[in-house]
Amino acid sequence: MDRRGFFKTTAIGALSGVALKPSEAKAANEPNRERGSIIDLTLCDGCANLPTPACVGACRKKNDDRFPNPNPKYLMDYWPQKRHEDWSNKRGVTNRLTPYNWTYVEKIEADGQTVFLPRRCMHCDDPACQKLCPFGVIGKSKEGAVSIDVDFCMGGSKCRDVCPWDIPQRQAGVGIYTKIAPKFMGGGAMYKCDMCADLLANDQKPACETACPKNAITFGDKADMKAEAKRRAALIGGYLYGVSEGGGTSTFYVSKIPFEAIDNAIAAKKGDDKGYGRPQMPVGVASKLKGANALFAAVVIAPIAAAASAAIAVYKGDKRD
Repeated sequence: MDRRGFFKTTAIGALSGVALKPSEAKAANEPNRERGSIIDLTLCDGCANLPTPACVGACRKKNDDRFPNPNPKYLMDYWPQKRHEDWSNKRGVTNRLTPYNWTYVEKIEADGQTVFLPRRCMHCDDPACQKLCPFGVIGKSKEGAVSIDVDFCMGGSKCRDVCPWDIPQRQAGVGIYTKIAPKFMGGGAMYKCDMCADLLANDQKPACETACPKNAITFGDKADMKAEAKRRAALIGGYLYGVSEGGGTSTFYVSKIPFEAIDNAIAAKKGDDKGYGRPQMPVGVASKLKGANALFAAVVIAPIAAAASAAIAVYKGDKRD
């Protein structure tokens, strides 16, 4: 990419970041490849007979070579703060989201019943994390999988700040900031479920689905999954989650128990633990893209993100050459 191409890419990216809606950005004749998933809480039993739920184990095995491997030299506080997030000595933790654990199963007691609740990225229809990432390193595939390019993530955690469920998790001591200005820039890189985007792109099933012994997790055409989730909920006189939350998602939970009760049970179990990694399930939670402040942030960030994206494209091209 030459100088003219660089600025052209930057300009187009800046405009598209503000003006285009996801539906408008798709080619009119492009077949719909969007995928969605059902997580049926009436079927999940948390794999009580296994030391680790099968979906969690499968996710960890599938993504093991993508987990962060921090350099101890760069495990330093986020300037000017006096803290940093390091999970490198707790890689075996499976009861919450971490940079080394992208899905987990929360066991709660709600309305007199035991509920096992698989949690991971919801893969929003219009992801706030993608729109408000200052460096434009969050993408969304044709299948609807939202993913973070950890090779260029600065770990500023804006994505987690705007996520209704605080899903992305940060690991210090890794990422491109270590090669630029480790004492003053970024804080590592952010990690989360990417819906097994590589498998979906090849019409294969995500690891969590194929591993689940109870068929509690199902992926398929997004419209079909939404319709099937509604059918299941109606059949049991139950409840749906994920259709409107966060502005709409690709993940549809089905439950016999109201999600207000589930959310309250999670909060009670967490107690004073206000740390990240064990998201609650607030009903009707809105997208954080709404409102004047979010719009202003998007307008300000768009050209920065576009410039960063163009620079990354140039860098990747140079690396290939």
